Amino acid sequence: MEDNRKEQIEALEVLAEFNERLVKNMNIIVKELSGQRLDDTDKFLKSIVDAMNWEIQVVNGTMEVLNEGKERLNKEEFNGAVVSLSEAIEAKDDARMAEEFKKIIPLFEQLGVSAKEVIK
Repeated sequence: MEDNRKEQIEALEVLAEFNERLVKNMNIIVKELSGQRLDDTDKFLKSIVDAMNWEIQVVNGTMEVLNEGKERLNKEEFNGAVVSLSEAIEAKDDARMAEEFKKIIPLFEQLGVSAKEVIK
């Protein structure tokens, strides 16, 4: 049990380092999807989605530690935002993707803050 907790803390340490860059890139992709598309926007979007998926896996594996003592991340709200963004991406609707990214960015920011709080 203690080994599992140690692994979860280590995963959150990596996530905390990784998260700031991801959030920064998410803000950039909002601009690109809001009419300032570049030649590599689709490739950039895929790399962001891959990074988000990795963080989501970490969240799923560390939720008990993340919310230990108090709720730092609401799983239903987080999952709902992920599903909405996924649907927008699947529809290939730039404006909708931009809106869904705007909604999910604060949740990923909160995830970063929560991870840092837990690993202190």
